[in-house]
Amino acid sequence: MTNLNFDFARIAPSLPYILEGIPITLKIVAAAALLGFSWGVILALFKISHFKPAIWFADAYTSVFRGTPLVLQVMLIYYGAPQLFGTQIDAFVAAFLSFGLNSAAYISEVIRAGILAVDKGQREASMALGIPYKRMMWDIILPQAMKNILPALMNEFITLTKESAIVTVIGITDIMRRSYIVGGQTYKFLEPILFAGLIYYVMVMILTLLGKLVERRMRRSD
Repeated sequence: MTNLNFDFARIAPSLPYILEGIPITLKIVAAAALLGFSWGVILALFKISHFKPAIWFADAYTSVFRGTPLVLQVMLIYYGAPQLFGTQIDAFVAAFLSFGLNSAAYISEVIRAGILAVDKGQREASMALGIPYKRMMWDIILPQAMKNILPALMNEFITLTKESAIVTVIGITDIMRRSYIVGGQTYKFLEPILFAGLIYYVMVMILTLLGKLVERRMRRSD
């Protein structure tokens, strides 16, 4: 039977180095979340529009990004850029682009469902009052939809935070990558990986608490 000998003291001097990966991870997640939400809203509006090419484009986009592995998308954007565009994309840019574009596919479905869940009477009343479509969507429909889909959006952002560890495949020194490096230097891989797992867990718990806090405030504002 294998004897598990944990030696966290051996990696203790390297823990600050692993912690330095937190800002890098958060920057990628924040940029990807912003891109994913913005593009996701647009895709959702395409899906509920009456313009068939827009509907076909949004559905095809969602199908491709939901039907292929995220790690494949990351590698295609980063390693495929020189062949496609004749220039190498920065690893950080490739990371947030791939995560953001992927996240938008899922977010668009969440937002679409949220919009359709809003009482049709809201639209009919807006149209009767002569409110333009864009203003109706941004000022009336979307705010109501957001209250309903907030838990689902928070789940997507939590998933995004956890999946950000995939950026190790393109050499970004995030939390996970740094734990690998420390493992190689100390010949102790289990301890730094466990420490990295603890960091991700804490970040996810913080996001979960923030999501519940925002949800409570939105309910009180009703």
